[in-house]
Amino acid sequence: MQKAKKSGLPVSVAMKHDGHFVDLISSRSLGPRIRMIPLEKIDPNPHQARCELGNIEELQDSIRSKGILEPILVRAKGSRFEIIAGERRYMASKNLGLKELPCIDMDVEDNEAMEIALIENLQRKDLDIFEEADGLQALADIHSYNHEQISAKIGKARSTITEILSISRIPRKARDIINEAGGFGRSTLVEIAKLKTEDDMIRFAHDIAERRLTREDTRDLAKYLKGKTKKLKYYVYNFVPEDTDRFRLRLEFKKQSISKQEIIAVLEEIIDQIRKKEETPALKG
Repeated sequence: MQKAKKSGLPVSVAMKHDGHFVDLISSRSLGPRIRMIPLEKIDPNPHQARCELGNIEELQDSIRSKGILEPILVRAKGSRFEIIAGERRYMASKNLGLKELPCIDMDVEDNEAMEIALIENLQRKDLDIFEEADGLQALADIHSYNHEQISAKIGKARSTITEILSISRIPRKARDIINEAGGFGRSTLVEIAKLKTEDDMIRFAHDIAERRLTREDTRDLAKYLKGKTKKLKYYVYNFVPEDTDRFRLRLEFKKQSISKQEIIAVLEEIIDQIRKKEETPALKG
């Protein structure tokens, strides 16, 4: 009797896959399903966590070379589809003139779609600290999640979630100062966020940027602004040139406040004294 012909992969061979999408695709008919959808029928997500999509040229090069490797997540909105997650892939594909995209069509309500979009964005590595902070705060506000619940969903330590959430308090004017200065470390941002008023945060951010304060200087000034110490040991001004390998200049003043004019006057005094020493002839033995 002839044996029935076997089909499929040999038992010794396993198919490589991304577990996340296998779970989605293997769901029952009522669950998510993968399908090709005309790009012209897809609309962006109005609740996008990103302030901007950033440079997508590398993504376009990848799509041009290899195609869309990861379907975008969408949901039906009447006769059209709204992006839940994957807006950068959508924009890159649109720029390349693609006609349709592989999509995972999900049947979810507004709140659930927003949660999926936020979590998907928050798990990416290219969000800046303020986008991440605002995204976490939105997740907390919309779903009333506590820090422990957000930690479990995002996969970050609870203490990290608490720190990042505090940064969402920093106002726009202070953020602009920070971004123009090239950004601050997370510990510095947390110190700014601990201040009571927006005016204090803006003033503190300006001082850190203007005077190029070190982490230790920042902590000392934060204690002073929060009333934990009545007097600053020094008013510090750091000058850091673009070529940081050449030199750095640090001035410490025994006053609580110094104007730019006073700093300039001190620097001119130092220059004059150096020049006088150069002009003074050396004593002969």
